Amino acid sequence: MSIENNIIELGKNAKSSALEMKLCSSEQKNIALKNLIKNLDLNREKILKANKIDLENGERKSLSNPLINRLTLSNKSIDSLIQSIQDIIKIPDPIGITLEQWERPNGLSFRKISTPLGVLGVIYESRPNVTVDASCLSIKSGNCIILRGGSDSFHSSKELVNNITYAFKDAGLPEYCVQMIDTPEREAVDYLLKMNDYVDVIIPRGGKGLIEKINSTSKIPVIKHLDGICHVFVDKEADLKIAEKVVFNSKMRRPEICGAAETLLIDENIKDKAINILNPLKAVGCEIRGDEFIQSLDKDFKIANEEDWSLEYLDKIISAKIVSGVDGAIDHINNYSSGHTESIITNNEKTFEKFFNKVDSAIILKNASTQFADGGEFGFGAEIGISTDKIHVRGPVGTKHLTTFKYVVNGNGQERP
Repeated sequence: MSIENNIIELGKNAKSSALEMKLCSSEQKNIALKNLIKNLDLNREKILKANKIDLENGERKSLSNPLINRLTLSNKSIDSLIQSIQDIIKIPDPIGITLEQWERPNGLSFRKISTPLGVLGVIYESRPNVTVDASCLSIKSGNCIILRGGSDSFHSSKELVNNITYAFKDAGLPEYCVQMIDTPEREAVDYLLKMNDYVDVIIPRGGKGLIEKINSTSKIPVIKHLDGICHVFVDKEADLKIAEKVVFNSKMRRPEICGAAETLLIDENIKDKAINILNPLKAVGCEIRGDEFIQSLDKDFKIANEEDWSLEYLDKIISAKIVSGVDGAIDHINNYSSGHTESIITNNEKTFEKFFNKVDSAIILKNASTQFADGGEFGFGAEIGISTDKIHVRGPVGTKHLTTFKYVVNGNGQERP
């Protein structure tokens, strides 16, 4: 079968299964998730063996350290996946909820009721954990899903889908509620993006190049996740001990994730304290690229060029700049941010309110690490991505965001005059 025909077959299967999914109970969906927990736990060795193949291939292809980090699975990361599934089980079923209701003077009663989106196409790179997170969030919200993982994570994703398929089938979910495009060929993505007769939404997770390509060629609505150029601004009225901790965690906890801080902004009124904030980063091997003042603080600090302010490093590198108060920080962020996540360190509520109102990003934190930009940390169990769009969802995308709605109108013979 050709790649095109194979993708069409996946689409047909998913669409028919999506109709069946609407009849699945909350209990069935939770049983499926519990089955998956058992499978992941029992089949750790197989999963890690498949992941080892991907890692060896990645080393042969000289993948960067951040990509290798994203690709790597371990017993700890399997434990983390299991915990995410347990959290998703606890989340109330988002389907069939009456979101609003009202009556009109003519006696008609209206209800707005949550329903599944239908079929999701999820395209992602080098992150096998997305295979599990996306599948679990999808079925919890009553959707079916077609997965297209990157070639770098092909063997890991395939083994995980095997575990998912058996778990969900044993719970009585539709046979094709989760499917994976079983080829690493790039043209498979092109065919998937044309399948607007079968797929309702495309959700990409990957680099800027992938997102831009999908957004420009897809015939299907896209929930976009652009690059994470995240900022931390240290205000003149910040608690500097909090600032040091938050900046360090924002950058160094996991430098390779989209919620990692890429730029540090410091109020000019406390620029003499900048070295105290930067030294802990330098001590663990983080490269500092700064403006002239920052660069003058240490011979190992490099001068930042214009490109640095709009780079998502995904590595142990941070750009740093002295700005003219909160207004200078706001101007810089709105010029260079990707609209993902920003944090302000301040004890002044009015300053925070100004920052919140004028910075146009999906997530704004006060006195907390940008690395909290994560669906699990928001209480969503996991995320299928972080949307930098403003329509249909913004920020971490969890189960309740993978829904749409229908209106039910009840009457007793009313005719419109």
